[in-house]
Amino acid sequence: MNVLVLNPGSNSLKAELVRCQSGQKTASEGEKLISLMVEGIGREATLSRLRGKEAEHSEPMAAQNYGEAASGLLRWLDQRREGGLPGLDETGCVGVRVVHGGALFTGPSRITPEVEQQILELGKWAPLHNRSSVDILPAIRSRLPQVAIYAVFDTAFHRTIPDTAGLYAIPADLAAKHAIRRYGFHGISHRYMLERSASLAGRESARINAVTMHLESGCSVTAVAHGRSIDNTMGLTPLEGLMMGTRSGDVDPALIPFLVESEGLRLSEVMEVLNKRSGLLGVSGRSLDTRVLMKEYDTDAPVKLAMEMFSYRVTKAVGASLAALGSAEAVIFGGGIAENTPLVRERVCAGLRWCGLEMDEEQNRRLIDIEGRLSTPDSRIQAYVIPVEEGLQIAHECCQAIKEVAA
Repeated sequence: MNVLVLNPGSNSLKAELVRCQSGQKTASEGEKLISLMVEGIGREATLSRLRGKEAEHSEPMAAQNYGEAASGLLRWLDQRREGGLPGLDETGCVGVRVVHGGALFTGPSRITPEVEQQILELGKWAPLHNRSSVDILPAIRSRLPQVAIYAVFDTAFHRTIPDTAGLYAIPADLAAKHAIRRYGFHGISHRYMLERSASLAGRESARINAVTMHLESGCSVTAVAHGRSIDNTMGLTPLEGLMMGTRSGDVDPALIPFLVESEGLRLSEVMEVLNKRSGLLGVSGRSLDTRVLMKEYDTDAPVKLAMEMFSYRVTKAVGASLAALGSAEAVIFGGGIAENTPLVRERVCAGLRWCGLEMDEEQNRRLIDIEGRLSTPDSRIQAYVIPVEEGLQIAHECCQAIKEVAA
């Protein structure tokens, strides 16, 4: 089955056409046929065709909002068929990434008017993300009116987080009234890393204990016990947890009213500071991209501080996850920062020597945006770099959901 996957970001929209093989057991068995990205939505947008993570062709396009971006992507796919690429009319299903599914969604769900409204309501916890997933639906329905559209939720993989890790220490009646708990995010990515690592090891994912790291503009660490998420560094919203590209991660809650009073800021302005002007960008004063920052690491003190702070917080989170698990076979690095920034991997692995992890320095230098083992063969705990393929994972989960309905 061919699955069209649409993955909205904070100001981008990625589209991938994926062929799921009959009887495939993991996402990595799928075949990515084409990958496109619209960036700069609402500004001077560009559409790029990607080979791996690099743009092999780019062109300007009109995309003042996500609806326009989706229409442009579908139009491009209609007009630029080539080299055996199947047409949109051969699409069996559309999968849309949705960041927040709350307690309502524990797996992929076909998008009905009711589900669409629930996604919008859950946008109160992910205002930067859920709305964009709904905004692209009219364009999909207009071009593919008979094709089922499934929402695949970043929170679904974390539905197994127990109350001991998932609840906040606030009055129980307030938590129950508003469904306040730590939902966890990046579940699509964490599930892909888990199942791919299990496949590489020739084992069932249900027998794996591991710590998975999704390190990109948004960052999180997950503790996986017997193939199930038992904790994730993010919480009720994607702001909690690690220092990220532009997000602060954990701060003292008292900081928010302090900034409102001392800086004369509105609450919305403080939240913008924490979401869009903090993290690597805020501390370095330069960029959220570690590839840019590493060029100035040895000469710019704020840049060096930002990278050291980031690496320290990741190391601390991985250590906490290992403590929660008791034991683990592997730590897994995934996401753009983890895949292309050896310094971060070096710092994290050095901080884990106490549990028997020995990093292979040559492998650390070599593994840039490619899959491979990062640890030495005799390391007591293994470390892997696994480039994340969210499009393959979303397509796989859609195919699984359709198969379950047919059964």
